[in-house]
Amino acid sequence: MLNEKEDAVMTTQEACQYLRISRPTYLKYLYTGRIRGVKVGKGWKVLKSELDRFLKGDFPYTPIPISFAMEMPNKALP
Repeated sequence: MLNEKEDAVMTTQEACQYLRISRPTYLKYLYTGRIRGVKVGKGWKVLKSELDRFLKGDFPYTPIPISFAMEMPNKALP
């Protein structure tokens, strides 16, 4: 089981500060699947352990192309 620090839920702003990347870059990583998160209301939530996984370079799946990912919010999935 994860400890409390790894289980911490982070907002977009907190995640960007932790990763030291811009908000647009962070959102691109979410949309392409490089970072797994959950859309809650108008914002995104992600576990700190997920950000640590991302920093280590562990990608257990193939991210989707950015051109497709940027279209996803505007289109309904089948």
